[in-house]
Amino acid sequence: MNYHQIQIRVRYSETDQMRVVYHGNYAQYFEVGRVEWLRNKGVSYKWMEENGIMLPVVSLTMNYKKPARYDEVLTLKTILKKQTSVKIEFDYELYNEQAELLTTGNSVLVFVDMKTGRPMAPPLYIFELLNRME
Repeated sequence: MNYHQIQIRVRYSETDQMRVVYHGNYAQYFEVGRVEWLRNKGVSYKWMEENGIMLPVVSLTMNYKKPARYDEVLTLKTILKKQTSVKIEFDYELYNEQAELLTTGNSVLVFVDMKTGRPMAPPLYIFELLNRME
């Protein structure tokens, strides 16, 4: 299974005057989903950074279908779409409590060597974890 789900409760500070989630906060939700997807596979951003690996976002797209609102519990599904020698791509689906699809997204990240600032292949350990089906 190459997806992971988490729940996020919308905080007041994430909304506008209409108590609708401000569009910029979806990128943060997607980051939380991505971090937890990796953690569920046994890889942490902390470990990668301690070992000289960064994973910056190079592309992010979002499609808003319905608004998320204050105090709703959202379910975020993070899906590994593709992995190449230096990139990893995720799709996202965000649902409300009624299981209505609110937002979809996609991000592409690149493994980068912190010393050189250049793209790199992930270490074999990470590559194997990312490709392990559960």
